[in-house]
Amino acid sequence: MGRLTEAAAAGGGASAARSAGPPPTPLPLSATSPGTAATMASSEEDGSNGGASEAGEEREAAGKRRRRGWVATAWLTFYNIAMTAGWLVLAIAMVRFYMEKGTHKGLYRSIQKTLKFFQTFALLEIVHCLIGIVPTSVLVAGVQVSSRIFMVWLVTHSIKPIQNEESVVLFLVAWTVTEITRYSFYTFSLLDHLPYFIKWARYTFFIILYPVGVAGELLTIYAALPYVKKTGMFSIRLPNKYNVSFDYYYFLLITMASYIPCVLGDSTYASSSFSVHQAGSHLRASLAGGKSARGMFST
Repeated sequence: MGRLTEAAAAGGGASAARSAGPPPTPLPLSATSPGTAATMASSEEDGSNGGASEAGEEREAAGKRRRRGWVATAWLTFYNIAMTAGWLVLAIAMVRFYMEKGTHKGLYRSIQKTLKFFQTFALLEIVHCLIGIVPTSVLVAGVQVSSRIFMVWLVTHSIKPIQNEESVVLFLVAWTVTEITRYSFYTFSLLDHLPYFIKWARYTFFIILYPVGVAGELLTIYAALPYVKKTGMFSIRLPNKYNVSFDYYYFLLITMASYIPCVLGDSTYASSSFSVHQAGSHLRASLAGGKSARGMFST
């Protein structure tokens, strides 16, 4: 399904989904009443709260690192650097393929090994949550990662006739840009040197990448339906010794239907407009404090 929500801390975790996608918030919105949220937004509008907000975020991040321990921090830093590099390699391979071939046909086949490796490697994010080095819900991380694994292995990999669909390119682009932004955000945060451009991209690109990733995933599953129905792949028919039946075709239909409540109930995407406003407020506060345009690329 791509990224339904974003991870709450570094190394946490994936699209649509969603990709943007999708894609477990580092600067979480507090669970305040509407009046409180409006007051916070108002105070940030004129930049009066910008400096205090940034200072608070830095103190909070430092506190989390102390509680986490240096071994866990070192591992998370390595993990996020590796994942950033992996998705960068994937992005370069996709651009190079299109420049050389001039078509999307054959693109998935050319990058599938890299995609499968790094997307499957993201299963470690569930482990991070289980052992407590990332304060994200195991359920949230599990849904995020498993939905990507499902799209990669049980849809695109298994149903080869759909690999040249344009919808595959949609979610691949959305996933790739999302993951490069997300993992680089976590990496720089762990290193105490977060460029403003990365922070801005983290809370802005998502608005476009989320629906693009969702659309790509849905269209890809839809394109797979005729083949699945014709071949009966992954389906279990009665009678059998286990007296159990399973129809993968209807499972895919249910999966597509599940996107509706997931997207409508995705609090991360619903709050994205506030996130953009918040990022803009930080920029205005930084400029008001005397930073030049160069400040967008420095802490």
